[in-house]
Amino acid sequence: MIAEVIVDISNSEVDRVFDYKVDEHSSADVGSRVLIPFGPKTQEGYVIALKEKSEYDNGKLKSIIETLDPMPVIGKEMLDLMYYMTDKYHLRKVDVLRLFIPSELRGGKVKELIKEYASLSEEFKHKDSAEFIRKGAKAQAELYEYLMEVEEESVTFLNSNFSASSLRNFIMRGIVTVRKVEVFREPYKNNVAEKEKNITLTQMQRDAVNAITSTSNQPFLLHGVTGSGKTEVYMRLISDALSKDKTAIMLVPEISLTPQVLRNFRARFGDSVALLHSGLSSGERFDEWRRLLSGQAKVAVGARSAIFAPVKNVGVIIIDEEHDGSYASESNPRYLTHDVALFRAKANGCNLVMGSATPSIESYYKTQTGEYALVELPQRVNKKPLPHIEVVNMCNEIYHGNNGLFSRSLESKLRECVDNGNQAMIFLNRRGYSSYMMCRSCGYVAKCKDCDVSLVYHKDDCALKCHYCGLRYRPLTECPECKSKYIKQGYIGTQQVVELLQKMFPQENILRMDNDTTRNKDSVVKILETFAQKKASILVGTQMIAKGHDFPDVTLVGIVDADMSLHFSDFRANERTYQLITQVAGRAGRESKSGEVVLQTYSPRHYVYKYAVTNDYKGFYDKESNLREVTNYPPYSRILRILVSSENEELAITTLKNIFTEVGEVVDANKDSVVYFSAMKSPVKRIQTKHRVQILMRIKDKREEITKKVYSIVDKYLNPKISIFVEVNPNNLS
Repeated sequence: MIAEVIVDISNSEVDRVFDYKVDEHSSADVGSRVLIPFGPKTQEGYVIALKEKSEYDNGKLKSIIETLDPMPVIGKEMLDLMYYMTDKYHLRKVDVLRLFIPSELRGGKVKELIKEYASLSEEFKHKDSAEFIRKGAKAQAELYEYLMEVEEESVTFLNSNFSASSLRNFIMRGIVTVRKVEVFREPYKNNVAEKEKNITLTQMQRDAVNAITSTSNQPFLLHGVTGSGKTEVYMRLISDALSKDKTAIMLVPEISLTPQVLRNFRARFGDSVALLHSGLSSGERFDEWRRLLSGQAKVAVGARSAIFAPVKNVGVIIIDEEHDGSYASESNPRYLTHDVALFRAKANGCNLVMGSATPSIESYYKTQTGEYALVELPQRVNKKPLPHIEVVNMCNEIYHGNNGLFSRSLESKLRECVDNGNQAMIFLNRRGYSSYMMCRSCGYVAKCKDCDVSLVYHKDDCALKCHYCGLRYRPLTECPECKSKYIKQGYIGTQQVVELLQKMFPQENILRMDNDTTRNKDSVVKILETFAQKKASILVGTQMIAKGHDFPDVTLVGIVDADMSLHFSDFRANERTYQLITQVAGRAGRESKSGEVVLQTYSPRHYVYKYAVTNDYKGFYDKESNLREVTNYPPYSRILRILVSSENEELAITTLKNIFTEVGEVVDANKDSVVYFSAMKSPVKRIQTKHRVQILMRIKDKREEITKKVYSIVDKYLNPKISIFVEVNPNNLS
């Protein structure tokens, strides 16, 4: 038997099938991880197919050394997915295969956790201890007396609390027997809600569940306002799948949301739920993945990577907050979660449900063309109105002498909220203390030496940090260029907001939730639990607080700088601003108490705010969709970005020029299909010492045909000194 193997080396030169013999001692099957001889070394690899004979001389073929796991770890569905992703996104096979297994499994970095439990042998329980414990052996006597009192105890505990040599002696003489037990490492072990009582669905929720379960193999867009009970609909759909002995995948956009979702899902589905995301320890991720692979767990919950959960016979796939940008992978391997979910749904003949209060323009467009079925939840579960949004013109605040961060209205409402014993959330999508440090005398701005970006001041750490590569620098006390002491700080970040609020409310506990305060695995849970238990009055945060959270006592949401995402040079800027405002506003007034929102802006007449205030998604969609159609932006075209980066700037520019010339010939041959084509430096010109240049093109027709031609041109210029990626409809153009 011959195995077709992909070698676990991420290099285009070796990303092809190699044939190996399967001998009697290596029981390799399709989907197995194997150890193989490769050149002078041994390497891990993946068996993607078996065949009777090779096209090469069988006498020269090497044999698989051993199979690394007791069972195949990559199923047929996932191998089909590998071919789909390599073709659609022009990826290396090995990079896709690596997505399917925990990274620590490669190289044997993580193993099963085996615990040993000791107990007295039956024959020694009834003997006189004097027969086998000599007089004066006090340590042995103490250990024996303890083991007589307990049925069994962990060897680790016994070694720590009694004599380890006595225990070894007992085991060697057969007085104590040891039982080995495999233990699964459980993430967020104590994060379990009480078992839920039966929840009665509203008529709208019932209609939504019935509409989805009455058909199969259909993509649905569930458009429900914030607080409309989308999560309960998801749970009913998963219950329906489990009742048919099927499995389910539930995706959430932020790792910060997974503990809360896990808590609710465990209350409903118990041990059937497994969690998959990058914030887990390597052991936890490995064990949760194995529970899904073996079928012990049937519901995979997690962020983007959970779409690759090794579950079989999938009954439903759910993408919550489907509009969120985190569902697009922006580093190698680049892929869009929606596409992968659609493939898996079709492969399993199940429904894909994408839910959001603010669907992406592209997804809602597909409901208009019939590609997705639309299901709507236009009212909150409690039938309460959505929170009132007050738009504050900050230009007027400055005119009336208020140069502070908070408008008079927001400050007044904050005081009233806290005085009444309610809670508030303050949203600012900028972490750190201030966005840059600048010399007032000569205009020097502190920048990262490896990246073409300004450094952000973090007061807590007393450091300037690069948010691209993570390098840290000392804060400026004087300008390195002109030696001036006049240093200005830039736009305010979440750290400074907390500092200002603590001055306003010295008696109140104020929490902050952003990337800086949630680095530890359990920090997210602690912050959310503290706020949920009303041990803090105000929660300040970035977009991590904008979606999914449900706090009954939050009656006020303050949006400090609504314009922040509005003026980005990105065609999605208006859409993202509308989504953020709607999502964060939806955190207020979710239970019996009514909510209100104060939105601070310097552009109060912008149409985004008009539609956000009235919660008119359809009006916003019509306006934005019309703009995109006129200007030929997605969904009415496809954007291709060819990003070239290298530490050698001249090499990067030369390579880009060569690619531009060849792609230009394709454009000339398809002038009616390509509506934009240009080469330029990337907005962020350098990241981690690598210079970045790019080609942007918008393709209206013949999208697949032209994209494939671009892929083949780019392949000619790949070499170890340069990195070239082709991105389709990139989520971030910087």
